[in-house]
Amino acid sequence: MQYMQTIYLCHRYTFKLFSCRRTFQRLHRFQQQQRYCTMSSASAWSPSLGPVHASPFTQAVVRAMRKLYPESLADKTFDNTGLLLEAPFDSLYPLGNSVLLTVDLTRAVALEAIEKEASVIIAYHPIIFRGLKSLTLGDPQQQSLLQLAQQGVSVYSPHTAVDAVPGGMADWLCDIVVSDHAGRSAKAGSLQPLSPATGFPRYSAPEYPRVQEHPDISVVADHSRCTIHQCPPPVPEGFESAGMGRIVTFSSPEALSSLISRIGHGIGSPAGIAVAVPQSATVDTMQIRTVGVCPGSGAGVLMKGAQELPDLLLTGELSHHDALSAIERGSAVITLFHSNTERGYLRARMQDQLRHALRKELASAGDHGLNSIGENFSVDVSQVDRDPYGISIRME
Repeated sequence: MQYMQTIYLCHRYTFKLFSCRRTFQRLHRFQQQQRYCTMSSASAWSPSLGPVHASPFTQAVVRAMRKLYPESLADKTFDNTGLLLEAPFDSLYPLGNSVLLTVDLTRAVALEAIEKEASVIIAYHPIIFRGLKSLTLGDPQQQSLLQLAQQGVSVYSPHTAVDAVPGGMADWLCDIVVSDHAGRSAKAGSLQPLSPATGFPRYSAPEYPRVQEHPDISVVADHSRCTIHQCPPPVPEGFESAGMGRIVTFSSPEALSSLISRIGHGIGSPAGIAVAVPQSATVDTMQIRTVGVCPGSGAGVLMKGAQELPDLLLTGELSHHDALSAIERGSAVITLFHSNTERGYLRARMQDQLRHALRKELASAGDHGLNSIGENFSVDVSQVDRDPYGISIRME
């Protein structure tokens, strides 16, 4: 019976042998497990199971993320942050000491992580938002999770904790608003036309922002900033000013047209920016003293309970009715598509912050063997992650 089971599994694994390097590893692991299998006429065979845990490197990454972005600062009224997928560690065939940063965990990003042999994905948006009653291959997102678990890749999501921390995503957007960048120039490549129906205008293929590694800052406008909605106590030490949304107040009014240029450059020179202004004003005439900033979807932060709105609302998206309400109250609105207000933060801040925090974690790992890793680890930003929306430009 054991012989037949071995033959069956060999055929099963051989079928997928060339599809993934890890398949061969599993076949070898199965053969190793046979040493620990026992058979009797009264019971079926089963491999022995030892303690199961995530890889030591993954555990170090999670500890570092929790120190950078405490989970207690996340908005738990709707959010789902933390270690969402804890893949078992295979000590015979460990993955690389590698982290992949992304905003959205799509199938393309999951495949990228598997190909890179990353131990853990830091996905800003939680791939699991609500309770699951099943995990099946019929759902694309669940399929990605199952494949990642199969390959030993864990998933951690910090989401609104990144928004809330001082110096986090909201403050990064504020820095873009108040900073002029050296060597500002258009970064868009040549537009590729789509094939139009005869007699209709031609549009380009969708264009996406090209996020810069670290834009050079030459001038920072004189300003102050404050948090809109403070995190409720208790707040971890060093995070006292944490909360959702920021208000930037310039010492002297800034031209809306100048702010649009700054913002466009700061998020990667998108092909277009959605701007709403009151019908009594124009982009060239509006002067801005206060800016409300919120990454992602900003209505609940920027407009909730506000008696008076900032002169400009900067966010990823607002509904039609929220945008209409804002301009009727005299404010301007800039929306950049949801994740375009978030993605640049991964390269500009999170990548270096996590590298530094990981060095400290690995150096203080004690007898876990992690301190021998030294600098032999990587924190990479996904090359395939992007907002679902691009912008097609009319070409004639």
